[in-house]
Amino acid sequence: MKKLLHINYFIIALILVLSSTVKAQDNVSKSSTQINFIENSWTEALKQAARQNKYIFVDAYASWCGPCKMLKATTFKNNKVADFYNDNFVNVAIDMEKGQGPALAAQWGLQAYPTMIIFTSKGKPVSGTVGYIKANDLIKFGQQALNK
Repeated sequence: MKKLLHINYFIIALILVLSSTVKAQDNVSKSSTQINFIENSWTEALKQAARQNKYIFVDAYASWCGPCKMLKATTFKNNKVADFYNDNFVNVAIDMEKGQGPALAAQWGLQAYPTMIIFTSKGKPVSGTVGYIKANDLIKFGQQALNK
């Protein structure tokens, strides 16, 4: 009987340790910072920007684009960049070869990727840049657009 109690206590302790480990991992993944993007919906970005009275930051990319992938893996995951863009913009990432992408690429006259554009909440372009950009430069890009 004593042996059975010890085993039960051991199992309960193990469950408690494992559940606290899972909770700790959940908190780590939630605290990892990146720019929060609306995916492939210019229409939704316009709605949210109007509702929140914010400018729109567009990441215009193509799935095959190496510099686009680098932006997503590095610059967009920088804590300072993420905090700045999540606080000040409605962010939308659009694959320019799918869905609304081709029509928007033609409308905006895009010729290379990645292209990042900042628009007013009404969809008027304010500023744009083409190519990979480092974290500090992306923050400056956003600040300059907000000051226009």
